[in-house]
Amino acid sequence: MGIDVGTTGVKVLLVTSQGEVVASRTEEYPLYTPRPGWTEQEPEDWWQAVKRAASYFSSIGLSLSDVEGIGLTGQMHGLVMLGTSGEVVRKAILWNDQRTASQASRIGELIGLRKVIEVTGSLPHTGFTAPKILWVRDNEPSNFSRMKKFLLPKDYIGYKLTGDAITDVNDASGTSLFDVKKREWSQEIVGVLGLDPDILPTALESPSVRGELSERAAMELGMKKGIPVAAGAGDQGAAGVGAGAVGEGVASVNMGTSGVVFSGSDEYRYDPQGRLHSFCHAVPGKWSVMGVMLAAGGSLRWFRDALGDPERSVSALTGQDPYDLLTAEAGRVPAGSEGLIFLPYLSGERTPHGDPYARGTFFGLSLRHGKPHMVRSVLEGVAFGLRDSVGIMAEMGINLEEFRVMGGGSKSALWRGILADVFGHPVYTMKVDEGSSYGAALLGLVAAGAYADVSNAVKAAVKTGEASAPNPDSSRVYDELYPLYRSLYPALKEAFRELEEVRSKLQGPRSP
Repeated sequence: MGIDVGTTGVKVLLVTSQGEVVASRTEEYPLYTPRPGWTEQEPEDWWQAVKRAASYFSSIGLSLSDVEGIGLTGQMHGLVMLGTSGEVVRKAILWNDQRTASQASRIGELIGLRKVIEVTGSLPHTGFTAPKILWVRDNEPSNFSRMKKFLLPKDYIGYKLTGDAITDVNDASGTSLFDVKKREWSQEIVGVLGLDPDILPTALESPSVRGELSERAAMELGMKKGIPVAAGAGDQGAAGVGAGAVGEGVASVNMGTSGVVFSGSDEYRYDPQGRLHSFCHAVPGKWSVMGVMLAAGGSLRWFRDALGDPERSVSALTGQDPYDLLTAEAGRVPAGSEGLIFLPYLSGERTPHGDPYARGTFFGLSLRHGKPHMVRSVLEGVAFGLRDSVGIMAEMGINLEEFRVMGGGSKSALWRGILADVFGHPVYTMKVDEGSSYGAALLGLVAAGAYADVSNAVKAAVKTGEASAPNPDSSRVYDELYPLYRSLYPALKEAFRELEEVRSKLQGPRSP
């Protein structure tokens, strides 16, 4: 069983020992926004969703007493605070919560940004866990004093399953408190921040057994007690396992609302500028490097919602997917969209610019261009944005030769072809495209003893699907356009900031 504690719901996946999917179930839960920019969830809602998924499996005739192991994954960086008796002190503060800007800055000031990046592999982002802990200390001292241990979201489910407060090295890497090279908590950073080391959960390697399913949890879920529960991994670490991106040379590309390029690394490497995240891999003894852009599939969704009324009307009449209609139009346009370039910064950008003020831009628009050109330029702009991450990885000595694409964007043959042309390497779909929950299930198989290690599980279970090979002529076009794409953000950076100042002056403060 693989359990994925997502932001909108929990996904529970059952697989055979050969990695074949038996069944999948997603159960949703509320998201609370008590103030603009704040996002919280109730950890108990996650547990109740897991129980509902288990009940569903039983209702369709699947016996959960046959499950031999459990793997965990979920949204990273969230803060779950446990009290002396294991009670939840307050609602969990999530990865996309933006209340901690001053605390994140303080971490950089106290420790030094260069030192933070060197030790933790990342900048101290507002979404990470350490700034959240400091925020609670600053603003809710009574709650802070009650906290005896903190956990990450998936680890609360692990706590409910086993009674043990455990995390894993991959998820711990996203806290700004973890020494990623040494694969242990950074006592130096914890000390400088004035935190009690006792609040830190034990950090295990991802396929290690965090504990056994307790009698109480087994009764609640209809499972047998005593089966092993793997420590698990954060969502992107587990997705990398599910795509087989466990060594160097192979990358997983997740094309959801955001876009992620994820690669394994045989040694600890980090970008001194902090443009990428360097974490411990879910594979013991290996590390991962990850670049994140904020609006990948989200860019195409914006175009569909803003300018795709005709396609949505046709979809309502014929049942055709409006995305298929839009990409069919784009397919009639040659590579390069006849000189139209799209900057996919609709939500600001993380990799490589780390700029919340960056904005989406069509550059080169002329009377020659129509909607098909605009759609294709959106697809190409996202591919260029992902190539930014690939380029930084190459600077770090990680040269990628094969890309395995997952998520909603992977369903478009045109978009996969554009990615292959922009990357200059083959792009593959996955036979099983279940994302993080599949990787978690594979970790559960290792914990249960079905495989000796993660690499063996991946070799046996993970299979690629359809391949898109690069077209040399199109690749040459993109190689000519990419430097121009790269030049646009530096030219517009100050204008983006000035635009936000003017917008704020004319319209007043905007809710994040």
